[in-house]
Amino acid sequence: MNTQNPAIDQDTITALTERFAADPTARVAQNAVATTDVDTLSLDRSVVASTDPTVSDRVDTWHAANQKKSGRCWLFSGLNLLRSGVIADLGLEPEFEFSQSYLHFWDKLEKANWFLTSMIEMADRDLDDRTVHQMLADPIGDGGQWDMFVALVTKYGVAPKYAMPETFSSSNTHSMNAQLEKILRRGALVVREAAAQGRGERARQEILEQVHRVLSIHLGTPPTSFIWQYRDKDGNFVRGGELTPTQFAAQVLTVDVDDYVCLVNDPRPSSGYRRMLTVDHLGNVVGGRPVRYLNVEIDTIKRLAARLIRDGQPVWFGCDTVPQSDRERGLWDARLHDYEDLYGIDLSTTKAERMLSGDSAMTHAMVFTGVDLLDGAPRRWRVENSWGDERADKGFWTMNDSWFGEYVYEVAVPRRVLPPELSAVLDTEPAVLPLWDPMGALA
Repeated sequence: MNTQNPAIDQDTITALTERFAADPTARVAQNAVATTDVDTLSLDRSVVASTDPTVSDRVDTWHAANQKKSGRCWLFSGLNLLRSGVIADLGLEPEFEFSQSYLHFWDKLEKANWFLTSMIEMADRDLDDRTVHQMLADPIGDGGQWDMFVALVTKYGVAPKYAMPETFSSSNTHSMNAQLEKILRRGALVVREAAAQGRGERARQEILEQVHRVLSIHLGTPPTSFIWQYRDKDGNFVRGGELTPTQFAAQVLTVDVDDYVCLVNDPRPSSGYRRMLTVDHLGNVVGGRPVRYLNVEIDTIKRLAARLIRDGQPVWFGCDTVPQSDRERGLWDARLHDYEDLYGIDLSTTKAERMLSGDSAMTHAMVFTGVDLLDGAPRRWRVENSWGDERADKGFWTMNDSWFGEYVYEVAVPRRVLPPELSAVLDTEPAVLPLWDPMGALA
């Protein structure tokens, strides 16, 4: 190959084609992939056969929820964590759910305000400034982080699903989000110009009113109060009276979300373990809880997650859900798909390398509801997904421990379970990562 001229020439093409044709394994793979999905062909049947969904410790007694065609997994998983305690405490039927639409509405409005406020703050920067550009690329997406969930619950409380049910747009967010993005990108131009003239605040309020109007049309108007009543699993009728969402949260929630902290596993040398991290301009509620992480070793995350499950508590977590997964079976394993032998190439990378190269980041949030412990060490984990109950074990997936270390990025745990040396780190000043850093990814 001519190293002086990197262009692909005909000699290079001929040589590549001849080497491929001379490899019988490659030709077999070519014929197979021509008619069959590559994930089916690469599936390691021995991994599937050796994995069963039973676990030694399990806490779920409720039904899996369904976020449908939306990116609300972090809200669903947060509310799934909360409902588990309420179902147990009040003896509710396993179908009980909090309103995901209620928090979804407020998250969108708060994100719009966060975005507009940031645009005013950075009005002196060029539009192609990397932080400004990053915010313009996704001004009001569905995704979020644990601390963003806490900020919403703290400010707005929660509501039962019947008080603000799903709409077409809550379950199918694409069209609504497209319109909101148009409003906010135009709004960014408006508030930046207005800020230069000393009218930034008035312009922010005007754009925010437009966002509120569109949200109300698509999602409905959030209730200011509702009648809380239910029949428990034993048939007893209970009427709790008229409550606001914040009163309802104070009355029924068994989990203090404000006590929870987010542990992350970021193995990049630049991040450093046992250190606080945050992300520049990442959040939703202006003046609310900031996004902060405590970076720890993956074994620490596993140990604390297993402890909470054994204590009867599910665990919220974020991961990169697509690699090495089987959606039909509801299964994850680090070697579930043997792409390397199928293609005949080396694909090996470390978790840190995948983060550095942009190959992996948190994309999805779910809840651990079980763990299989052998001699005190985890073998596999049971996971409540929010993709309905038609797949896996009625919507509950199985994660082999090999996958946990490679693709789980964060968990939320009560501060009380941290050892003293980690708890002390929580009050230190965090290192600030840029908005485009992989740790800024939203589930």
